[in-house]
Amino acid sequence: QVQLVESGGGLVQAGGSLRLSCAASGTIYIINAMGWYRQVPGQTRELVATITSSGSTNYADSVKGRFTIVRDGVLNTIWLQMDSLKAEDTAVYYCNAVRGATTYWGRGTQVTVSS
Repeated sequence: QVQLVESGGGLVQAGGSLRLSCAASGTIYIINAMGWYRQVPGQTRELVATITSSGSTNYADSVKGRFTIVRDGVLNTIWLQMDSLKAEDTAVYYCNAVRGATTYWGRGTQVTVSS
């Protein structure tokens, strides 16, 4: 099993920056990929950014150039550096990890961007 804990959410003004972190515990040595997703009430959860054990990254078009996903050497911790934040980025951000064929989710952290 993998447990994920997010931190770093909060309130920030438009144009500002925020850095989220996610720490994985449990059977972490076999994690293949981790990432960030976000969800607004009434909408579906959407991909923000992912990173694999090989270092490959994938970003949603809406955040490309503004957000950066970073991992540690053993892929048990990831960060999401968010710059040039917009009001549209307001959402609950969820950490995600894939181990084999199983997907794990954190509880989420609220990010609110004021305009």
